[in-house]
Amino acid sequence: MDRVFSEESAANVKEKNSNVVRTAFGLHLRDEVFGKLVRHPRFVEPAQQIAGPDLYVMQSKINVKEAITGEMWQWHQDFATHHRDDGVPEPLALNLHVFLDDVNEFNGPLYFIRGSHRAGASDAHYDTVTTSHPWWVVPTEVVRKVGEKRDLVSATGPAGTALIFGDSLIHGSPPNLSPWTRAIFSLILDPVANRYTKDKRPEHIHHRDVTPVTALDDGCLTDMSRLGVRKATA
Repeated sequence: MDRVFSEESAANVKEKNSNVVRTAFGLHLRDEVFGKLVRHPRFVEPAQQIAGPDLYVMQSKINVKEAITGEMWQWHQDFATHHRDDGVPEPLALNLHVFLDDVNEFNGPLYFIRGSHRAGASDAHYDTVTTSHPWWVVPTEVVRKVGEKRDLVSATGPAGTALIFGDSLIHGSPPNLSPWTRAIFSLILDPVANRYTKDKRPEHIHHRDVTPVTALDDGCLTDMSRLGVRKATA
């Protein structure tokens, strides 16, 4: 994470009011470790059980909420952006998260409207003002209508917690006013048959290679010699 965040790259989106990286996109295209991570069986195999055997890597990124100053993510469905900007036909993609820090009630956890995916794809508008990363968001009146009879779920847990959710689930997150930064790794896998039909967004945001991802062995990240990383010696 520190390596890719230190790069001056268009794939590193910074906060609107600071020079702090908010999201680092295209990780598996930029770093060998992340290239293995997106093929780790603990991601790939559960995703295949849910969405089918032939999945491509749509997106890999790390989202960070910097302590004190971390910005919000507006209420949204991932499918709104995937459909309008990338031409993805159906809301079949899966978002697979791993918490890189402890996530608590105070450092900007993700909020979900439980069962909101059952309402299907909602109206959306393109927000270019609220944050540094413009995208399609769910209008306030839709959030009220869909959420008034449903529970909100706050996704919290220790570092290493895994989370999987679908393309139509309405979610967002508040600003981080706490003294604790939180970072979350996100991998989005989509069925090859549901692949993008537009290339409006750059490749580091929606990847062009639709070759089905194949799982590596479970130890692919623990054998340092295979990652080109030298162990420290005394």
